[in-house]
Amino acid sequence: MANPEQLSSTATTSLSGTVDRVTFHNDETGFTVLKVLLGGRKTPVTVVGQIPQIVPGETVTASGSWITDRQHGRQFKAEQLKGSPPDSLEGIEKFLGSGMIRGIGPVYAAKLVKQFGREIFEIIEKESARLEEVEGIGKTRRQCIKESWNEAREIRAIMAFLMANGISTARAFRIYRMYGDRAIPTVKADPYCLARDIKGIGFKSADAIAMKMGIAANSVLRARAGIEHVLLEMTNQGHCACLLEELIEQAVSILGIERPIIEEAIAHALRERRIVRDQHQGTAVIYLAHLYDFEVSLARRLKSLAQGTYPSPPIAVDKAIVWAEARIGFTLAPAQRAAVAGALTHKVSVITGGPGVGKTTLIRAIIQILGAKRVTVCLCAPTGRAAKRLSESTGLDAKTIHRMLEFEPGKGSFKFGAKNPLEGDVFIVDESSMLDLPLAHALVAALPRRAALVLVGDVDQLPSVGPGAVLKDIIRSGAFPVAQLNEIFRQAEGSAIVVNAHAVNRGDMPVSGEPGSGSDFFIMEEEDPERAVDTILKLVCKHVPARAKLSPIRDIQVLAPMQRGALGARNLNARLQEALNPHGDVLERFGIVFREKDKVMQLENDYDKEVFNGDVGFVHRIDTPEQQMLVRFGDRLVHYGFNELDELAPAYAITVHKSQGSEYPCVIVPVHTQHFMMLQRNLLYTAITRGRKLVILVGSRKAIAMAVGRHDVQQRRTGLTARLLAPDDGLTLENNEFPADKVDQQ
Repeated sequence: MANPEQLSSTATTSLSGTVDRVTFHNDETGFTVLKVLLGGRKTPVTVVGQIPQIVPGETVTASGSWITDRQHGRQFKAEQLKGSPPDSLEGIEKFLGSGMIRGIGPVYAAKLVKQFGREIFEIIEKESARLEEVEGIGKTRRQCIKESWNEAREIRAIMAFLMANGISTARAFRIYRMYGDRAIPTVKADPYCLARDIKGIGFKSADAIAMKMGIAANSVLRARAGIEHVLLEMTNQGHCACLLEELIEQAVSILGIERPIIEEAIAHALRERRIVRDQHQGTAVIYLAHLYDFEVSLARRLKSLAQGTYPSPPIAVDKAIVWAEARIGFTLAPAQRAAVAGALTHKVSVITGGPGVGKTTLIRAIIQILGAKRVTVCLCAPTGRAAKRLSESTGLDAKTIHRMLEFEPGKGSFKFGAKNPLEGDVFIVDESSMLDLPLAHALVAALPRRAALVLVGDVDQLPSVGPGAVLKDIIRSGAFPVAQLNEIFRQAEGSAIVVNAHAVNRGDMPVSGEPGSGSDFFIMEEEDPERAVDTILKLVCKHVPARAKLSPIRDIQVLAPMQRGALGARNLNARLQEALNPHGDVLERFGIVFREKDKVMQLENDYDKEVFNGDVGFVHRIDTPEQQMLVRFGDRLVHYGFNELDELAPAYAITVHKSQGSEYPCVIVPVHTQHFMMLQRNLLYTAITRGRKLVILVGSRKAIAMAVGRHDVQQRRTGLTARLLAPDDGLTLENNEFPADKVDQQ
């Protein structure tokens, strides 16, 4: 064994020892700093290098050289680093107690080593039932230990394979969860599956693996993957389709492959029906097949749903409205009366308008009238926060669309759909501007034929995060009655938030309240980004809580136009977390720091956990021995394994897009020219309308004017409007299904 004091900084050598402590490990790159005990030495040496996963107690072998770092002193820089199970009893106990294996902490590690000695690994592997010989270990804990052991073994193999092929290790757990023990052969057969199936692994990473595995740069397999990548990127921008010529040009540019090979790959994908060719206004476009099917089916179903008799006994609408006004204690304006009448007489209708125009009041009036007729009304919204607000304002139970349709993870589809329709007569969907094409299709496919559908929302807000512009397309088509509400309620006229939101929507500059005026809308000018950050911190942590009596964590929400930059959500989250929740143990995963009591947001739909994209919760406990973090969403505790924490992000600051469907007592919005790419009228309008009691814009008037003046939002490429306007294609519903409608309900 080499003695570090005898080696020069240029000598190449090797060492082996026991990992005493993992000082640092980056999940993304595998970069690791270890404290390693060499031989019988009591003082550990520092070893730095790359390794997929390592825990205290393991034996590590390394080859490299000794260097002297200016900041950290003498350390071994490993060119190659490999870990293996420990062979000493002390090392085995430290390894088992490291938290790597769920169900085993330091206490049970000591018990297991005392009971089984060096045979413990063999016992877990082949005779796990014997673990129950140890006091305190029953069947449940034993199964947990066995499953975690197998999982860790598979993940380590996947990590090693990925690192050997030029990709980081952070997504290994997702790969294992997606493909199981078939992960490595699956990736070897088609590395581009990673870009299609695994969140966080993009086309470039999958392409790098493919190149390293010897797939030719001009292969048709690579061309097909590149085509799907371009289409998925278009989908991420909200489009449902891509111009054929644009698809070819982008694929040629990204891949560096000649046009004939790209055209051959498109032809192959068309034959396999991975993609579909169509015509929009005489121009050839390409859809991903499932989006084409959703769009065609949604248009057919909406037109079919609009036919037939309204699902209610006869209603004398004028008299019913007068009766409802008395019940809700409010006299409706003529436009509002017309909106209620439309919702009570047409099987598909739309109510749209900005803040303060009484959309919620109309929902209450409609519910009162239909309730008197003993009609079953079902309320839903795209997000949990919107559904909760709808329930509180109406007094009726409201669900998210996902929960109403009941996703079944084992089948990969919703329980309710064309073959198993929902029960109900009139379905009212609030915040329907958030409906993307897949969710709108799933909902409408699950409605019984007799039902009526009322879509309520603000069409001027940001469109859905997912592909499509469903509410806008339905309104634009003119196929169904639309009530456009513009008159602000008298109660809302006194709110500067409402007045300024409508001003911005018209293209006028918002007006700030004077200090001490009691206004609910202020603009704090600050040109310098760093000083603007300091201003936001002071507002959140000190001034607003003191003057408005609001909780800085629960009641105040910072809404940033984008993630990047000093005034982006990422930096603001880090600064706010340090200011509002600086104490407690730190857990770092996927480049994100978590602490107990942190405010966090779910970043994707997780049907197993029943938490959905945009849900906000609070970290309840970080349980290192069990390798899990518990997060409280409302009255529910949800468990996350440490390898699942890329589903979460701190939520002290979030993007405006992520705030859709929510309201907060106070919102603080940085608006600066460094957000140039995102500054649009509908983004600023959406941000302002999220505030209920207080809205503060922090930044420059130039940036605010830029946002107000930019209304040239790129139109999403969709075909729903044209399909709604097209003549009946002769297909009719039979048993609530279209003959050719074989569309997955997810």
